[in-house]
Amino acid sequence: MQATLLTILGLALLGTLHGQDSIPVQTDFQQDKLTGRWYSIGMASNSNWFKEKRHLMKMCTTIISTTAEGNLEVTSTYPKGDQCVTRNSLYTTTEQPGRFSYTSPRWGSKHNIHVVDTNYKEYALVATQISKSTGSSTMVLLYSRTKELSPERLEMFTQFSREQGLTDDEILILPQTGEAGSTGM
Repeated sequence: MQATLLTILGLALLGTLHGQDSIPVQTDFQQDKLTGRWYSIGMASNSNWFKEKRHLMKMCTTIISTTAEGNLEVTSTYPKGDQCVTRNSLYTTTEQPGRFSYTSPRWGSKHNIHVVDTNYKEYALVATQISKSTGSSTMVLLYSRTKELSPERLEMFTQFSREQGLTDDEILILPQTGEAGSTGM
């Protein structure tokens, strides 16, 4: 009986670990090259909040910097109504370069973040598995150093999002926010 229970627990743990490994991470990830200003070009998610707020979402600006401890400080500024809102997040490094963890102080959700693909100077594709008491969800973000990306990069984002099980109505290319510099974003 005890051996059967240990086998079941082992298989459950193996399944959990396999699920985390199902999202690839950038080969030879170089964290220092990811720092700087990015624009969110695309977002895909199967979460309820995304489905509810999708029609309101617009491009935001994200600044990524390295902390003294070697983690990433991620500061995103986005339009909400007629004002700009800033959200700060601390992504903690893990044993695997290019993979980070984050716990939302507001919602208590746990985020397993993977930098899937980047060339550092043009785009970054980031996938996050989110777990909270009400269930889990997936989010994919496409960042760009400029407010526009090539159709090939947009297609790469869409295709990767589909590979993560997201449907076309869960994938969004974000509209730009006004004229460059007019909102400070």
